[in-house]
Amino acid sequence: MKSAQAAFATFFISILSLAAMSLGFVSIAHADEGMWTFDNVPVERIEKAYGFKPTQAWLDHLRMSSVRLAGGCSASFVSAEGLVQTNHHCARGCIAQLSTPDSDMIAQGYYAATTGDEKKCPQIEANQLISIIDVTKRVSDATAGRDGKAYISALNGVRALIAKECSAGDETKRCDVVELYHGGQYHLYTYRRYQDVRLVMAPEFSIAFFGGDPDNFEFPRYNLDVSYLRVYANGKPLDTSANYLKYAADDVKEGDLVFTSGHPGSTSRLDTLAQLEFLRDVQLPRQLFYMSEMRGMLTEFQNRGSEQRRIANDMLFGIENSMKAYKGRFAALVDPTLIRERAISEAELQKRIDADPEMKATYGDAIANISTAMAKYRDLRDRMTMTEGRWGLRSTLLANAITFVRYAAESNLPEEARLREYTTANFTNRKQSLTSDAPIYPELEKATLIFSLTKLREILGPDDPFVRKVFGKRSAEEIANDLIDRSTLIDGASRRKLFQGGKAAIDASVDPMIVFARLIDSDLRAIRKTFEDEIESVLTKNKTRVALAMFKIYGTSTYPDATFTLRLSYGSVKSFMQRGQMVNPITRFAGLYDRSTGLLDPAVPSDAFRLPKRWWDAKSRISANQAFNFASTNDIIGGNSGSPVVNAKSEMVGLIFDGNIASLGGDFGYDGDTNRAVSVNVGALREALGKVYGADRILAELKR
Repeated sequence: MKSAQAAFATFFISILSLAAMSLGFVSIAHADEGMWTFDNVPVERIEKAYGFKPTQAWLDHLRMSSVRLAGGCSASFVSAEGLVQTNHHCARGCIAQLSTPDSDMIAQGYYAATTGDEKKCPQIEANQLISIIDVTKRVSDATAGRDGKAYISALNGVRALIAKECSAGDETKRCDVVELYHGGQYHLYTYRRYQDVRLVMAPEFSIAFFGGDPDNFEFPRYNLDVSYLRVYANGKPLDTSANYLKYAADDVKEGDLVFTSGHPGSTSRLDTLAQLEFLRDVQLPRQLFYMSEMRGMLTEFQNRGSEQRRIANDMLFGIENSMKAYKGRFAALVDPTLIRERAISEAELQKRIDADPEMKATYGDAIANISTAMAKYRDLRDRMTMTEGRWGLRSTLLANAITFVRYAAESNLPEEARLREYTTANFTNRKQSLTSDAPIYPELEKATLIFSLTKLREILGPDDPFVRKVFGKRSAEEIANDLIDRSTLIDGASRRKLFQGGKAAIDASVDPMIVFARLIDSDLRAIRKTFEDEIESVLTKNKTRVALAMFKIYGTSTYPDATFTLRLSYGSVKSFMQRGQMVNPITRFAGLYDRSTGLLDPAVPSDAFRLPKRWWDAKSRISANQAFNFASTNDIIGGNSGSPVVNAKSEMVGLIFDGNIASLGGDFGYDGDTNRAVSVNVGALREALGKVYGADRILAELKR
């Protein structure tokens, strides 16, 4: 077995390639499938398909030029002075946080005419991957012979210790122990961490997200979904002269080979049948219902006035974007082909395991154990989701209060005994958000907390002991109004002072949010402990056992599921069939103006096909035939937003911002006939910077 990467998916892919699937799961040897780790790029396969073989120097340069935004996006260095290119929607949180009632930079855009005008983003962390080390043996040795609570405790402990040894107390260094192939391997990813990231330029939202939700995950597209940031070190622009991506002089053409270097978030291509059925039957439907109701609440909130519309825009955008993505995943899973073929492949794997007495003794019950854990999770899912989960008690103030309470407790524990997010390696990013001056809006806080408290009582029931503890004799409105009106945590300076006071100050705090967090923390921890001990530990160990069985039977030849770590995908600019028609893979500026319904009215921002005035003023200056967006066969998923698209010369040719509707099934498989990544062409970026925004300073920097 190779020490670098192993092929947990090989069996599923080879079996499923025997049948034509509407969603994909074609043979790995076919087309451009793959989110490849940088230490296992299939260079011979690329050379065979396209006549180009990436060298190690080529790969190292692309890796060092790539950037991860810790909030969930990708980016890249595009100049020698630390200039970073990403999507508008990836920098949207920063843009919204820097906006004010008098200066809505989401609506109006922003351009820093000088370096001194570049504005620091309150909560963005940029990571640059500098090394990958295989630590599988150390993790395996630490967890050998353990089950249940002992297993997950040993696993979390050894991962925390490895990360702590790696960072050695240096907060400019981020060390993540990454699970690959469902625990078949563990690799240590070491990053340079940058938390001084500043906004340089962002266009208006109306051109960055032209077409709005109707065009989202569709093609043709006409979007300038770009923002420029700059990384600073020691108060000065970071010197990236050794590794950055230069803009290509020529636009891509249909058939051109293109590479994407980015950070796909997560995929479920290697999940078992029971896991996919849980997603189809429980997780996705309930998420969609919840988000639909939350979208309604936020829409009503925005109808209260222009300021309410401004402060809720970022949250509503995230909800609507997630909803469309989840609908695509749900549609993929309710297609009976996917589930049927996964069942066939899983039965064949079990047959191969059972045929070998030694393998049966070692791995024979692994798939069954996963099924049992998923059945148990069906009963716990709502409680976990509405309390410790991301859809639970939605309030930035309450989340900060819980973080303070837990930090006071966890920071005194040994590294290996802490909750994962409070280890030395993980807490630095959380501390940045906790102590930042990013604005918190009381009215929006009340709306979201009231909504989530109401849903908590609705889903768990009014007689549930935890619900009764939370509510007492008060309504959701009374709880939210009281906690938010009296809390001092709304002020960044107050949070910094409390954090600097350490455990003693936090333990002595009488802030009502802190008091409320103390009230519920033991219950939240108990729910989490049940999940980790009885479900997560079983899933983690048995997915690893399935992976090891795969390694023994099928060998090594493919990529692991996405883990928000740097991956390389390769493909080409290529047309595709959609609704019975062949779609040209390249759009042009002429199509933008043809698609537009007129001049944007700031009083009616919901009209997604209207353009801001400066774009109409620039129409005569813009080349109508200039390529704008393009579609390629690169294998991407959420998290790839902001990824650079490069040619064989390692020149930037595009900026990933989306996929087409077929790509939403990419969680579960890839079909090179229909799946497409969607990018902004660098020629369009140059055209817009120069002829629409007059951003000569950026243009000059990009040319150096």
